[in-house]
Amino acid sequence: MTSFHEVLFPLDVALKSVGGPERRTDIVSFGSGREERNARWAHSRRRYDAGYGVKTLDALRSVVAFFEERRGQLYGFRWRDRLDQNSAQAGSAITPLDQSIGVGDGATAAFQLVKTYGSAFAPYRRPIAKPVTGSVRVAVDHVEVVADTAFTCDTVTGGVTFLAGHIPPPGALVTAGFMFDVPVRFDTDYLEVDLSAFAAGAIPKIPLVEIRP
Repeated sequence: MTSFHEVLFPLDVALKSVGGPERRTDIVSFGSGREERNARWAHSRRRYDAGYGVKTLDALRSVVAFFEERRGQLYGFRWRDRLDQNSAQAGSAITPLDQSIGVGDGATAAFQLVKTYGSAFAPYRRPIAKPVTGSVRVAVDHVEVVADTAFTCDTVTGGVTFLAGHIPPPGALVTAGFMFDVPVRFDTDYLEVDLSAFAAGAIPKIPLVEIRP
């Protein structure tokens, strides 16, 4: 991913912000009242507004400094989504069995971290590109393996690579548990800050948008 800084947006601001996933769907309506729906995007794209998390002048100054270092929209960065930041089911602890990331064939050493949403109708597999360093746990056929001994994880791409002598055998289920960040950028090159309005309780607009690989 080009033009990206591996740095986390101020966490105290991010955890009080708003946002969520966006999709694009084309809907064609017919005279009979029937309609056809087609997905334009294979993957959702998240949008956030960090302004809701800015409660103090110090927080506002830190965001402005962060914006300036990123050169507005030029450089992407990591964002911690409070709603969706790990592989576990809601309210559960992270385990190496959380998410299926592939099945061994005795030769393939590289697997991509993914998170699956839903199960019965049309489960969606979301690629995870920015796992949190030190958080990734992996299991092969329900047995946890040791990081840096059996596998390594690239926290820039989300790729899991098994080391020589530890490649999953044919038919072995490969699973993983992890925390992750969302790669985003500012969705504006201009931050308008009205200090008088801010002092009166107005919320500044600080839009962010997910960067898709």
